[in-house]
Amino acid sequence: MYTRLIGKGSRWLLTKIVRGLAATGLHPNFLTLLGLVVTIWAAVLFAKGEFRWAAGVVFLAGFLDMADGPVARKQGRVSTFGAFFDSVVDRYSDMILYMGLLVYYAMIGRFFYVVLAAVAMAGSFMVSYARARAEALIPACKVGFMERPERLVLLIIGGAFNRMAPVLWLIAVLSTVTVIHRTIYTWQETTAGRTLPGARPPS
Repeated sequence: MYTRLIGKGSRWLLTKIVRGLAATGLHPNFLTLLGLVVTIWAAVLFAKGEFRWAAGVVFLAGFLDMADGPVARKQGRVSTFGAFFDSVVDRYSDMILYMGLLVYYAMIGRFFYVVLAAVAMAGSFMVSYARARAEALIPACKVGFMERPERLVLLIIGGAFNRMAPVLWLIAVLSTVTVIHRTIYTWQETTAGRTLPGARPPS
């Protein structure tokens, strides 16, 4: 019941924000870039060890990330390049947040957590890459749990409660599981012949 209310409340708030942003006439690609700037701010806060403030800023960046697509549809500015640009910026945003954590753990001399943050960053990147590469061969590859929204929610929780180490463990492990799941799924789909027209392996 509570999760349903939270979900409805979030959708209501996002709808209001999208409507307001669309009315300003701001280009959706500008909102995408603004989200990147806010993410850099969050990464700086992570690097300084101000995890709770960083969590709030990541939440703001997440709202901007969710808003740019609906704003584009509201304004009639949906484009193939816009989708590509959003995806590229998302990858940079992911890496920047983990880089903030890498800097923090390096500065306090926690080498193990530097490695853990690096593994979580690599796993996050591979989740996105596995889907993008698979969908060049098969119609869709959305299997697996650890998508970008789940990773952002975990980083927000880790920052808000100052429990980043368990969150990094979760991201590192579940990202790897997701990549394995997507690999197996893609193998099953290609073996069954359910590939896109003209799809072929790279030479």
